[in-house]
Amino acid sequence: MPEKKVLFCRSNPIAPDPRVEKEARALTRSGYSVDVLAWDRTASQPRVEQREGFFIYRIPIRAGYAAGILNLPNLLRWQVALVGWLFRHAHEYDILHACDFDTILPALWTGRLYGKRVVYDIFDFYADHLRRTPGWIKNWIRRRDLRAIDQADAVILCDDARREQIAGSHPRRLEVIYNSPEDERDFLPAFQPSPKGVLRLSYVGLMHVERMLLEMLDVLSRHPQWTLDMAGFGGDEPVILEKLRTLPNALWHGRVPYRKALELSQSADVLFALYDPAVINNRYSSPNKLFEAMMLGKPIVVAQGTNVDRIVEEWGMGIAIPYGDVDALDEALSRLAEDPDLRERMGKAARRAYETRFGWKVMEQRLMDLYRELNGA
Repeated sequence: MPEKKVLFCRSNPIAPDPRVEKEARALTRSGYSVDVLAWDRTASQPRVEQREGFFIYRIPIRAGYAAGILNLPNLLRWQVALVGWLFRHAHEYDILHACDFDTILPALWTGRLYGKRVVYDIFDFYADHLRRTPGWIKNWIRRRDLRAIDQADAVILCDDARREQIAGSHPRRLEVIYNSPEDERDFLPAFQPSPKGVLRLSYVGLMHVERMLLEMLDVLSRHPQWTLDMAGFGGDEPVILEKLRTLPNALWHGRVPYRKALELSQSADVLFALYDPAVINNRYSSPNKLFEAMMLGKPIVVAQGTNVDRIVEEWGMGIAIPYGDVDALDEALSRLAEDPDLRERMGKAARRAYETRFGWKVMEQRLMDLYRELNGA
């Protein structure tokens, strides 16, 4: 088979983006030529960067995060810039791999005009992801998104539960690829579990108050012998940092590369992914942190009603609590702090889930099978 050229399109700077990077590496290892086109909202990243066999090309357009309708002008500028770039470079690629709704329409236009295959990789169903956008705009986006699903040559979901979320669409080819990380546990520093009564926590991700980050800081203030490493970025970063900096047992690391994120998680006794089930996307969530906990062999605390609670309870790899309940969070973490053996059992169950059902090797094979079908192999 002649070498096929793939272009990923993503509306963030890939600094980092674990899912895009591991999919790009997997395709590169299988003989595809891969590039990534990214939106640099800070206009501070290198315009071109080489990563493990593929190149990242960044379009610098300054914009914030979680700004809702106020970000619409910048989003439109990104769409125009993306269309222009794709048209200028259309003959350089065979397959366009569009990530989320804010890249799929330009990819479909280019694919239709120049005869390219289009893969639509849905990380979050866009209309349900918007936090501060009028309802009529969300409804328009939902309708257009379902049409885009029908028009793409293949669609990828990050969780089987999201089939319900795209009900009404009729994808030509549908695959589920979970957000499982590559297995890097053996390449990380050795883990030293905390003694009874002590707990080390870690959170790396978006700074959103809907993830019970303020509640976690409340709990941390009650237990000075516990520690929290926190890193990431997001729209609620100022209010979260204002509270975090009042706690001597909480350490802020800022925005960190993925390897550093894994090291912080590896050093923790317990991880947490506490998403608000009132947000529709969270009820179908497939967060990186869940699968990182599996790969690292860590117990995890999650919120009930968010889909991940079903996986956590099925495998016995953590504790699910009512969302927003500070006392329940305190009780769950205290239970884990006082019982190192329970932490160890849950950690082993998490690793077993990774090795037998959710590991990246399984997901990588699904991706390769999908691409082989697209190529008629």
